[in-house]
Amino acid sequence: MGSPRRPTYASPGRRLPSAPAEPDVISASKSAPEADTPSLPGRKNAKDAGRNRSADKVSADRAPADKAPAGKTPVGTGNVLAFPEPPGKRLKRNIMVTLGTVLALVCALLAAAIFSPVLAVGTVSVSGTRLVTTEKVQAALEPLKGKPLPQISDEEVSRLLAPLVQIKSVSTQARPPSGLVVQVLERVPVALVKQGEQYQLVDVDGVVLASPADPAAVALPVIDGGAGTIGKDLFQATAAVLGALPLDVLSKLSNASAQSVDAVELKLVDGQTIIWGNAGEKELKAKVLEALLKVPADPKNPVRVYDVSAPRHPVTR
Repeated sequence: MGSPRRPTYASPGRRLPSAPAEPDVISASKSAPEADTPSLPGRKNAKDAGRNRSADKVSADRAPADKAPAGKTPVGTGNVLAFPEPPGKRLKRNIMVTLGTVLALVCALLAAAIFSPVLAVGTVSVSGTRLVTTEKVQAALEPLKGKPLPQISDEEVSRLLAPLVQIKSVSTQARPPSGLVVQVLERVPVALVKQGEQYQLVDVDGVVLASPADPAAVALPVIDGGAGTIGKDLFQATAAVLGALPLDVLSKLSNASAQSVDAVELKLVDGQTIIWGNAGEKELKAKVLEALLKVPADPKNPVRVYDVSAPRHPVTR
């Protein structure tokens, strides 16, 4: 069924009446969107200036956070992480500090021990003397009084005792706070050297140790003359032989002589002769001679000569 309303056609050159325009009225209960509302040029510039000031303030607030040192979180900033120090680095630093402290303490203690007058020598004890008196040794060591114990060495003590020819070597021991113990090793006399009417004790090196008041009381062999009479080489060869003998054998000797360095002879107090030969293998010869002298004597076949010049094939006759 067709519409009762018919279309209206406008003739050329004639306009249709326009629809009434809606009034530009905004209800009080409805807010217009800001984006749809046209802004005035002055208002837009004010908003832009406000935004710029807000951005500048945020930048100013964040600037200290950007410049804060690594590992530290600035106050008021929550977006910076603080990383802990590695354990290995911290342990290494603690070890170095501890070692430095210990080293400093050790150096201080050493300095106090070496230079402190608390450890100065006050008393000197001497042992091992027979040929030289203790009083002579203490008198020679008098310059050590007042010197710190750690500064005293065996070499210094030996230098002070060098005039005492009876002393061969020394060893020292500190007894804090002020004691010094000196152990003396004397030369061993091996013979009496007869020079005219005088007798002198000599060691294996020919060093004169003393002049005994009663030579008969000294149980040592007698060497007639000495180095000045029999010659230095013969004297040293004879003294070397005597120095190799045990004390019990040495005490049985009467005298020693040498026609040459290869013909050293010894005499026992009972008249027996020992043919020693040269100074070679003197330790072995001494052991062989000691064993031969311990063999019981045979009254029917008394031994007059002990020949140890060839110690692996000794001969008695």
